[in-house]
Amino acid sequence: MTWRETPVTEQRYELVRRYGAGESMTALCLEYGVSRKTGHKWLERYDRGGREALVDRCRAPRTHPNQTSVHLEELLLALRRRRPTWGPKKLLEVLRRAHPSLALPAVSTAGDILERNGLVTARRRRARAEPYSQPFQACSAPNDIWCMDFKGHFTTQDRRVCHPLTITDAYSRMLLRCHAVGHCDEPHVREVLESAFNEYGLPKAIRTDNGPPFASTAPAGLSKLAVWLMKLGIAPERIEPGKPQQNGRHERMHRTLLEVCQPPARTVKTQQRAFDRFRADFNHRRPHEALGQRFPIELFTDSARRFPCPLREPVYPSECELRRVRSDGAIKWMRKLHYLSQALVHEQVGLFPQADGSWRVRYANVDLGIFTPDLGFLKAPSPKFKPSSRAGL
Repeated sequence: MTWRETPVTEQRYELVRRYGAGESMTALCLEYGVSRKTGHKWLERYDRGGREALVDRCRAPRTHPNQTSVHLEELLLALRRRRPTWGPKKLLEVLRRAHPSLALPAVSTAGDILERNGLVTARRRRARAEPYSQPFQACSAPNDIWCMDFKGHFTTQDRRVCHPLTITDAYSRMLLRCHAVGHCDEPHVREVLESAFNEYGLPKAIRTDNGPPFASTAPAGLSKLAVWLMKLGIAPERIEPGKPQQNGRHERMHRTLLEVCQPPARTVKTQQRAFDRFRADFNHRRPHEALGQRFPIELFTDSARRFPCPLREPVYPSECELRRVRSDGAIKWMRKLHYLSQALVHEQVGLFPQADGSWRVRYANVDLGIFTPDLGFLKAPSPKFKPSSRAGL
């Protein structure tokens, strides 16, 4: 025997029909498992509207005292259309600053309003690695660490290659420079850095990846740019190869830059104007969730270490031997020429005696390698990134 399921509406109609045929309301309600009050409610509905009145009614309230006003929804939607990449948190923060007297909805409510009006595009979920937070432990104030990188080259509409060089302050997220340069080499990067140093002063450290001109294959990975920074009293820090998450704050800015500055402009000059607009917007008008929805300009202050300043030469203890790197990148040691690096041309290095008869070669406090009596110069491996490292002079 199979069970026959009767729709609820049919059961209610059956109860009303049988009551009309003379059966007891008490017995019918006991059979159908409802109270007498409910039974009389169905009878009253049937008398007023017939069989159609026995269907379930919507229980949603007719009025919502906390419903977002039409005016506020229009403000939210208009701002979203002007800022299509901003989420509910940023939009509400901007509305709060512009209209402090308005009672703003919750973030989830704002998100529902955007989705209801077709302004939300679903993103494909991606598997993400655990965040690597260790490099940011030493960053506790503006100008502790600046981050620098190239945001991939592209071609403008007039077929000119553009290399966007970006510099940010790791603490405040302040975008200090977003400059289109013609080549990824030391002179172009140094020119942009000098401009930033003149405007904001000197940071304690600059964090980059391991590509040129920030690093090289020379001993300790030193490049001409890194040596110049060290002589300014700035520690060059490099992330580990293949781990861009160690510079995650800067990479997150690059994602926003990519969203705003596409497609490429007609010329490099017009592209630079687009970069300037993005930089002003990023620093002065875009709330940042990691900053408690504040603007970077509200947290950033200029450095007390001003530029230009004299270059610092390394100071070595008295027990070491000193050698000046020749124009060909080599030093003379034990009546032989040993090549070190073109990055250290005309710089002075120190050789420290070791217990086994070898000599450790250093520039400032950076190990370059070891001279052994039988094998000659052995280059030291490039040091791994350490948050507390301050390779200065």
